[in-house]
Amino acid sequence: MRVRNRDGDPVDPVPFVVSAGLSAMLLFSAGPLYGLAYGLSVRTSLAVAAAAAVAVSAFAYHRLVWAAAPPWVDVPAEFRFQRLLYAAVAFGVVLLALSVPLL
Repeated sequence: MRVRNRDGDPVDPVPFVVSAGLSAMLLFSAGPLYGLAYGLSVRTSLAVAAAAAVAVSAFAYHRLVWAAAPPWVDVPAEFRFQRLLYAAVAFGVVLLALSVPLL
């Protein structure tokens, strides 16, 4: 089955599969531990991790499949690096925000 974006152009599904899989793995490995540290039950922690994994997967599908640019559209390297840098900073802020209350 060919994966297509909203315009009907074929896109590569591998970035979506990798990002959704890695985010689910990270959320299910660290999410219940954070939930237990914050006083949630194991069942609630797993439910929150599952909901977060579904939300991240839906966001990844939207960005990497549904709204993906066709392969013949060339995005400049500077713009891709800037987006990567912003994502890394946002990830660091989220990790810091999750770690500070545990100190």
